Amino acid sequence: MAAPQFLSYTSGLSSQLRRAGQWLAHSGIQLPDGGVARYYRADVQGYAGVSTEITGYALSAFVFLHSATGDEEYLNRARAAARFLTGVAWDPRNGVMPFELEPAAFTYFFDCGIIVRGLLALWRVTREQELLTAASAIGESMARDFARDDGRYWPILSLPDKRPLEMDALRWSRSAGCYQLKAAMAWRELAEATGDRQFEERYQAALENALATHEGFLPGHTERPKVMDRLHAYLYFLEGLLPGAGDPRCAAALAQGIRRVSEYVEQIAPDFVRCDVLAQLLRIRLCAGEAGADAAEADRVRAFQEPGGGYYFGRKAGEWAPHISPVSTVFAMQALEWWERRDAANWRGIII
Repeated sequence: MAAPQFLSYTSGLSSQLRRAGQWLAHSGIQLPDGGVARYYRADVQGYAGVSTEITGYALSAFVFLHSATGDEEYLNRARAAARFLTGVAWDPRNGVMPFELEPAAFTYFFDCGIIVRGLLALWRVTREQELLTAASAIGESMARDFARDDGRYWPILSLPDKRPLEMDALRWSRSAGCYQLKAAMAWRELAEATGDRQFEERYQAALENALATHEGFLPGHTERPKVMDRLHAYLYFLEGLLPGAGDPRCAAALAQGIRRVSEYVEQIAPDFVRCDVLAQLLRIRLCAGEAGADAAEADRVRAFQEPGGGYYFGRKAGEWAPHISPVSTVFAMQALEWWERRDAANWRGIII
């Protein structure tokens, strides 16, 4: 299997990409130690705490920005994020990647997968062995510490005892579900990087579990805003299917899933809509070669960009939420750049 890679296209960069990149690099969302805050609150002009998951997203985004612009600053930003994850956040003695550091009370299966994929994105550019070593160690911790007796994985463990938290079916992040396939992509990429077939077998097992359970994930809640939140997670599942899109089962689940998400978005968006959901939907249409993407869909994503370059998290009843989100920003900037350059849309270059 060919290794995932980011595609380079340095000419004619869009204004939205330049502004989004500058926001990620210079707004203060990335701290001097390389960690990245969960979001910026425009109403109180303050930042939330640093999250290892969000730092993983930003790491991948900086690698994408470097490939798109050739600007070494973005590579340096990616290295700073990686140093934070491997040198500050990762606990090698206990084999733990905490969700947040103050306090280090929980670790998430999903977050670990995002972080592994961010480290591997940078490793494919720099070939620095410490990145691959750390990514492999975190990937092993995912398989070892989160494993359940039924072959699936606990979503959250408490620290330092690594005990599973009680699951809550109404909160997707507190459930073991099809969305975890996105994190399991880390194992597939580790298999490609290391040649260790066990990693590939873990991804394939996660794929089988996700295909067997995904149809019950939506709507999953009686409250419409909560269904919108679950669309974000369900799109993670669809993204996790992309490596297997040549399999008729995966192709069918992708086509069905895109239709279902589109229908729910149209129903719920007048009340509440998330930028990341719109961006993920556009991005997966482009990666899957799905014909439904159009200029209006791109314009809906573009409308979330604020003057400073970041993207608002969401809009409720026509009012912007005050949160300017790194996750919304990285998904939107890539979706819109791929909308402008269809030949660059490829799941191998997808930001986490």
